[in-house]
Amino acid sequence: MAGGGKRKWADVPPGQDSPLNHAVSARDRASLDMVAAAIRHREVLLAFQPVVRADRPNIPAFYEGLIRVMDDTGRVIPAKDFIDAVEVTELGRKIDCLALEMGLRTLEREPGIRLSINMSARSIGYPRWMQALKQGLRRDPTLGERLILEITERSAMQVPELVTRFMADLQSHGVTFALDDFGAGYTSFAYLRDFYFDIIKIDGQFIRGVHADPDNQVLTRALVAVARQFDMFTVAESVESGADAAWLAANGVDCLQGYHFGAPAMRAPWDAAAYRRRETG
Repeated sequence: MAGGGKRKWADVPPGQDSPLNHAVSARDRASLDMVAAAIRHREVLLAFQPVVRADRPNIPAFYEGLIRVMDDTGRVIPAKDFIDAVEVTELGRKIDCLALEMGLRTLEREPGIRLSINMSARSIGYPRWMQALKQGLRRDPTLGERLILEITERSAMQVPELVTRFMADLQSHGVTFALDDFGAGYTSFAYLRDFYFDIIKIDGQFIRGVHADPDNQVLTRALVAVARQFDMFTVAESVESGADAAWLAANGVDCLQGYHFGAPAMRAPWDAAAYRRRETG
C-alpha cells in the first residue's frame, strides 16, 4: 500500500472477504448446522412466558410460546441466538412450522389458556405451515379464538399486501394478531392503518429503565398513542423492574411482559400453578 502501511481488514471494500465477514459467516453456518440437527432429531421445544395485565399483574392475559432448540451438548438455545441466521432460509420456515404445531397442541391440551406463537411473514406462503394452521383450526374451531400470531414489524413490512390478505382471511376464525417489536423497524403508518393487528408489542429498547429515562418516556407515550388511535391493545416487552412496571401501568400500557413477571420456562406456568394449589390446598 502507499506509504508502506499494512492493509487493515476495515479497509476491505464491502462485499470482499475480511476477518469480520469471515467470522460472521462462520457463526451463521454454525447456527444453520445446529438448527438443522435439532430439527432432524426433533430436539425443538417451546418455553412459555406470561404476559400479565398491567392493572392486575398477578393475572396472565396470555402466554408467549418461544421456540428453543437443543445443541449436541444438550444446552437449550434461545431463538435470539439463531433466528437471524435461519430467518431467510427454509430452516426458518421449518422452525415456524414446529412452533405452530407445538402451540396448537398446547392449546388443545389446555383449554383455559391463550397462547401467542411467533412467525415470519415468509411462512404465509409456505405450504406446510398453512396446512398445519388449517388442520389445527379444523380439528378444534375454538383454537382460533385462543391463538395469537406474532409477526415482527420488520417481517410484516417486507410483504405488507400478503400479510393484510392473510390476516383478513383468518379474521373469521377469531385468530388474534400481534405486531412484535413495534418501534424497532420502519413501519409505514399508512400500512399500519390497513393492517388487522389487534395487539402492538412495544420493543424492549424503549422499555428497559423507562421510569428514569425521559426520552424513552416520550417515545413510549407516542407508541401508546398510536396504538390507541388504531384501537390496538398494547404490550410492553422486556419489563425488568417494578419501577418500570408501575410507570407503564400509570401511562396506559395494557399488558406487561418480562423477567420481572417471569422468565421463559420449559415447565408450563399453568402446570406449576396447579402444583402450588395442590401443595397448599
